Amino acid sequence: MEVPLTTRLTTVAAATVLTAGALLLAACTPAPLPGAAGDPDPFGHVHAIAPDGAGVLLGTHTGIYRVDEEGEAAGPVGGYDFDAMGFTVSGGAWFASGHPGPSTPPELGAPNLGLIRSIDAGETWEPVAFTGTEDFHLLTADPAGTLYGIGSTLPSLRISTDGGASWTDGAALAGVAGLAATAEAVYAATEGGLQTSTDGGVTFVPVPDAPLLYTVAAADQTLAGVDTDGTVWRLSAATATWEQVGTAAGRVQAIAATGDGTVLLVDDRGIARLGPAPDETTILRPATASTGEHP
Repeated sequence: MEVPLTTRLTTVAAATVLTAGALLLAACTPAPLPGAAGDPDPFGHVHAIAPDGAGVLLGTHTGIYRVDEEGEAAGPVGGYDFDAMGFTVSGGAWFASGHPGPSTPPELGAPNLGLIRSIDAGETWEPVAFTGTEDFHLLTADPAGTLYGIGSTLPSLRISTDGGASWTDGAALAGVAGLAATAEAVYAATEGGLQTSTDGGVTFVPVPDAPLLYTVAAADQTLAGVDTDGTVWRLSAATATWEQVGTAAGRVQAIAATGDGTVLLVDDRGIARLGPAPDETTILRPATASTGEHP
């Protein structure tokens, strides 16, 4: 296994928010990212972001990376170079899905990883389910540890209550670009609007008066998302009302929420932290100003 390298993060997306349909397609399509001269971009695309203390974890085209509170990126963690199309953290475990990289151990699966798990913060990984056959583009977990995913082989939501060892099929959902779960409900951002399930993903119904979100994230009782105009919204279970907490820049590649109401984004600015107060925005790691593209 290669020794992980430390590098600077560059995370500028190449698309503009146009329509909900275009965003749904773009969400699963890797895009080349600009990079500064002498500062090569190892990521290719950022698929997922998760809180990691004062920093964040990024699930990217070339593995999992850590970005600290100073904006410095290190990785890929453990030297694993797989394409983390799906990535989520639940309890003390990391879960990922996607495709192997050039030096990914073959036992993790090919051409698809299925579901893989790490219980030592990414230093080692093991296959759990669907090895070689499934690619979860969307993967999330609720506070109790139930996993929810939508893969490449079926339109149905898949559900696991035992850490990914066994799965059941839930509702069939069309045009899903985002998936999130709170302690009370599962949410899916679809072409037809935000849908929710209060029976563990078996059935879904529209969320009344919800913005047209194309990506969503959740933490504890808080739901966050970005609408097709780039407005970042937060729904609190305590008030049952939507509030605007800021604005995204260009297309959002990844989104996460934290328990204090903060929203984390990867967009054209780089890595942005919004909140917890409305219009409170901090750029954890700015995107480079270069306009060049990697091959």
